[in-house]
Amino acid sequence: MSYSPDNALIIQSDRTVLLDVHAANAEQAQVAIAPFAELVKSPEHIHTYQLSPLSIWNARAAGMAVTDMVAALEENAKYPMPESVAQELETMGQRYGLAVLRQHREQGLVLMVVDEALAEQLQRHEQVGPLLGERFSGIEFAIALAHRGSLKQALLAAGYPAEDLAGYVTGDALTLSLREKTLSGQPFSLRSYQQKAADLFYQSGHAKGGSGVIVLPCGAGKTMVGMATMAEIQQHTLILTSNLTSVRQWRRELLDKTSLTEDHIAEYSGDRKATGPVTLATYQILTYRAHKDEEFRHLGLFDQQDWGLIIYDEVHLLPAPVFRITATLQARRRLGLTATLIREDGHEGDVFSLIGPKRYDVPWRDLETQGFIATAHCTEIRIPQPEDWQMDYAMAPRRQQFRIAAENPRKLEVVKTLLEKEAGHRILIIGEYISQLKSIAALVDFPLITGTTSQADREKIYGAFRQGDVSGLVLSRVGNFALDLPDADVLIQVSGKYGSRQEEAQRLGRILRPKQTGNNAQFYTLVSSRTCEEDFAQHRQLFLTEQGYRYQIEVLT
Repeated sequence: MSYSPDNALIIQSDRTVLLDVHAANAEQAQVAIAPFAELVKSPEHIHTYQLSPLSIWNARAAGMAVTDMVAALEENAKYPMPESVAQELETMGQRYGLAVLRQHREQGLVLMVVDEALAEQLQRHEQVGPLLGERFSGIEFAIALAHRGSLKQALLAAGYPAEDLAGYVTGDALTLSLREKTLSGQPFSLRSYQQKAADLFYQSGHAKGGSGVIVLPCGAGKTMVGMATMAEIQQHTLILTSNLTSVRQWRRELLDKTSLTEDHIAEYSGDRKATGPVTLATYQILTYRAHKDEEFRHLGLFDQQDWGLIIYDEVHLLPAPVFRITATLQARRRLGLTATLIREDGHEGDVFSLIGPKRYDVPWRDLETQGFIATAHCTEIRIPQPEDWQMDYAMAPRRQQFRIAAENPRKLEVVKTLLEKEAGHRILIIGEYISQLKSIAALVDFPLITGTTSQADREKIYGAFRQGDVSGLVLSRVGNFALDLPDADVLIQVSGKYGSRQEEAQRLGRILRPKQTGNNAQFYTLVSSRTCEEDFAQHRQLFLTEQGYRYQIEVLT
């Protein structure tokens, strides 16, 4: 035991861990427990973590031993750790791998469990039992290939996450390599963490690799990790993205930094329906149907070629129909890329089961310290509503109050003041409500991009911003994802989607690419004071402090 009153952690018997941010070793303690503890809340002085089954199983899948988790807690604890917590860690940690999926030469796909007692328990389980086939030798079950994904979901729900060592089919061959120079002649090589992420995913082709999620901040080069993985696997690849802008960004990067040519890359979208050795598609086209009773006509894309790799960009946005089809695709390698594993629908367990466990992540602040992403300063500005607006808010039904607070007209005055303060910088203004954004665009004379803006017009406006012809943009939620605007260094968030930490991650990421000017990034959030918007803002701030950012609050009168 190495606990000391000077240490940062208080470990409680309900498996919550409190971190005193003022303790001398607070940063060391935070780094030590981050791989296996889930941050719950983080106000100014004491941060609360939870030792959840999923956080522990993700750490186990990444190779972290339970003894290392216990040691990390003990070495940073103020007081002795309750014995029950160590026992629970041991119990939960050991559950990972008690059930293993393998390919048997004669029997096909087989589930092997640790002993006959667990075999009996699972056979009688209402979700697991129906997916089990013939029972062999007391501890083995035949599994239908079509049930591989559904069984992993059921086992996770039962508290026995499966280690999937059944391997993968070989897709059609694709020869590609990474360039040493981009098409413009600039030197190109992977950053060390990008290569490490790809290696930890692929694991030299071993069955332990080939499925899982890489968590990296926006601007840290998740696309590069995807390309590095493609270069290691050398097979036909399907890349699924959040929108058409992202499709075009992936195409540009693949052509610029790999040996692939235009003939190798196809686009499957609303504009065109082509497939090739590398096919780029959006989640929207895959889940399109004219009527809710109609089949998803484009999900057949998954079977149109022998894909050796499927890349799920922005995997935290994966819609339910794609989850369902992915359950049947467990024999193909699956790479998820995201800046945050937070899902607002709570389906992190489905990502774990169907895409794979977290294989690699790196704290945002670590990359900031190394200069790979920009230093960000975060400021929340609380703005009172006009008196008549306050009465409208007070009298409105609860479900309408958030929008009234979000569209506080005094926010326009603050936007104008911030533009004067940040003159000379490259500015993005982003929000939820189109009427509000139209008013702001008219006030500041910036181009407005919404969901109804054509793809051609979007590309034209983005190009003008990159070239410096316009100094700012006003964006609806289309600005949340896959924007390649590296010079943007100021973001003003005028409204958001309730308390979405996921959205906070994406919006902050818009300004985190390192700046040639060396400028820091400024992230402003405008919030109406004395409203429910304050409550939701506190939830969104959780993401910022989870990543180690400090933010300041300015209260206007």
